[in-house]
Amino acid sequence: MHPLTWLGIALILTGVALVLLPVLGKYIDLSQVPSWLIYIYHSDGFYFVTSPLLLVLSAATLIAYFLTR
Repeated sequence: MHPLTWLGIALILTGVALVLLPVLGKYIDLSQVPSWLIYIYHSDGFYFVTSPLLLVLSAATLIAYFLTR
């Protein structure tokens, strides 16, 4: 399989995990998780979860892939 395919699969699985985090956040206290690992914004029943570390790693991987291509 192509390396970019593996990256896509890894990002999809990470995205699914991040989609499940707000659901888990209602039952588990995630305030102890550092903000550089998982950033959670919630207001009036709206939950937004992202990972700044994941965004930086994804961008660095794509840049490295296109530079070495």
